[in-house]
Amino acid sequence: MNTLEFLEKQGVDFEVKHHAEYFTAQEEAAAQHISGSMFAKTVVVKTREDYVLLVLPASYRVDLDLVSDMLGEEVALAQERDLKELFPGCELGAEPPFGSQYGLRTLVDEHLAKHQKIAVRAGSHTEVILLAYEDYARIEQPRVVRLARAEG
Repeated sequence: MNTLEFLEKQGVDFEVKHHAEYFTAQEEAAAQHISGSMFAKTVVVKTREDYVLLVLPASYRVDLDLVSDMLGEEVALAQERDLKELFPGCELGAEPPFGSQYGLRTLVDEHLAKHQKIAVRAGSHTEVILLAYEDYARIEQPRVVRLARAEG
């Protein structure tokens, strides 16, 4: 089931924006005239036993030390081959922030959770979904923590 079907099944009100192909969350946010602080980018880390999906603002950078401290173990960025296996049907680098759809724990940075609306990738580099953060939190039930720092 793709992300759009998943959201429809959950009864979520959302808007889809189609656009030219962009590969970074920050470029995609800028092209859509969306603040990088409300555009959700995903990062996958590997622990000793599993993978964890991190969701943070596009204008932020994940802090692996914070994540390691919070999880109580060292983490490393997942490799491209891991992402291909974990997110079947998704374009590499366009993983949606719905870890529950893929059997992953999901952690959301507290800065993203402050927004009323967020923009997320739909599994491709040409579609963005706008939805209420409240709806995202209701269906995903992520753990909200501090895991990133503003870039620059």
